[in-house]
Amino acid sequence: MAQLVALSGKQADEYLNARPKYPTLWYKVLAGRTSNHKVAWDVGTGNGQAAIGVAEYYEKVVATDINESQLQRAMKHPKVTYHHTPSSMSDDDLVTLLGGENSIDIIIAAQALHYFDLKRFYPIVKRVLRKQGGIIAVWVYNDLIITPKVDSIMKRLVDSTLPFRNPTMNLAFDGYRTIEFPFKNIRMGTQGRPKALEIPHKLSLNGFLGFLKSWQPLVKAKEQGEDLLTSCMIDEFKEAWGDDKQVKNVFYKAYMLAGKL
Repeated sequence: MAQLVALSGKQADEYLNARPKYPTLWYKVLAGRTSNHKVAWDVGTGNGQAAIGVAEYYEKVVATDINESQLQRAMKHPKVTYHHTPSSMSDDDLVTLLGGENSIDIIIAAQALHYFDLKRFYPIVKRVLRKQGGIIAVWVYNDLIITPKVDSIMKRLVDSTLPFRNPTMNLAFDGYRTIEFPFKNIRMGTQGRPKALEIPHKLSLNGFLGFLKSWQPLVKAKEQGEDLLTSCMIDEFKEAWGDDKQVKNVFYKAYMLAGKL
């Protein structure tokens, strides 16, 4: 099971350079909710940053993704093993790859769950997640707070993506409020009531523009022949940013769901 959208090599590079780092406190708190700390599964691992983060608290991390371009750029770590899991892989083969039934202490999906075929993914979760003391945690970020001037332009850009969003993207824009999550509440966000969080980050102007260029709504619009991030809008962002050498403190608005069997 992995992300259903594959980025080009250039997009994967931009994705790697622009995405924020998830707070280490998240992993510590989540690890405190599992009875064992042997195996973690990071599904839809992308560049591997969540896999690296959770590796601090588990003996082994299995990180999987459908996207070979992403995996080729994934960060190396002695506890993390990366596996390409094409959509053609059978459920039984995937379960075997992960270590078998009732073998995973924590499953995480960072910025990825909305891409999954949930009718296929959740039965696999219920097979591999430990029945006692195992948890699944997923999160998404869907907005970026920088400065009032930049945010105003960003809002216009976000609004312009509406005609190009599919139901998958809308799940992310909605902060996972409407996504299915059939697991028992552990008070860290549950179905219909995700936990609101913030991800602090630092961005240069180039990093910000890199984020936009790899942002799925804009990628999808461009695939349909519409370049929403026009040169005029880029100039507006540059003017609003001010000193193009300045690195700004920014916040990503994030939402988490976590539960157990």
